[in-house]
Amino acid sequence: MLNEFWPPILLSLKVAIISALLALIFGILFGRLFADKQFKGKMIVETLMLLPIVLPPTVIGFLLIFFFGKNSPAGAFIETLFDRSIIFTPLAAIIASTIVAFPLMYQSVKTGFQAVDKDIEEAAKMDGASDFNVFLQVTLPLSVRSIVSGFILSFARALGEFGATLMFAGNIPGKTQTAPTAVYVAMETGNMKLAWLLVISMIFISFLMLLTTNLTQRKP
Repeated sequence: MLNEFWPPILLSLKVAIISALLALIFGILFGRLFADKQFKGKMIVETLMLLPIVLPPTVIGFLLIFFFGKNSPAGAFIETLFDRSIIFTPLAAIIASTIVAFPLMYQSVKTGFQAVDKDIEEAAKMDGASDFNVFLQVTLPLSVRSIVSGFILSFARALGEFGATLMFAGNIPGKTQTAPTAVYVAMETGNMKLAWLLVISMIFISFLMLLTTNLTQRKP
């Protein structure tokens, strides 16, 4: 049973960590851009970025297959470059999980950036600090709670991703089978011991993530 338990758990953790890190990078970039900047079409772009929150996972999976399939320009380019498609690979699971996790990271980071006292940033600029140094040494440290919270929530969301991952990455044991898809298969095959073991493990990991989030939000 352990041979069926550990591979999906370890793959889920790997996918969740990488996806959360990617969501962190893009969340900070776009969060900074959209926190203060005003431009035409901002609301439409921001709405598009937040769509994965409300879209059914199967719709996200379908769109990913459409954009990265062999008949799409992106899919054809990737297949030419790497001599293989990314569909039904661990990379596909990472892409799907990153997309569904990104909105949580973006919202949290953007809120953190907007909460920073602008007078502090302006004071740093008056002392001769560049915009980049102000962002690096003032804005980011003052937003660290929101960033940590967003990272943990993104990790938890990526860890539990099922629908888009199943459609885009498949359910290949030992290769693309994550814990959520392994639970589904265990239920379908009547392997309740494995299903319970996976479910309890996922609950435990998710509980730790949420507990950490709550702890980071506590005021000293």
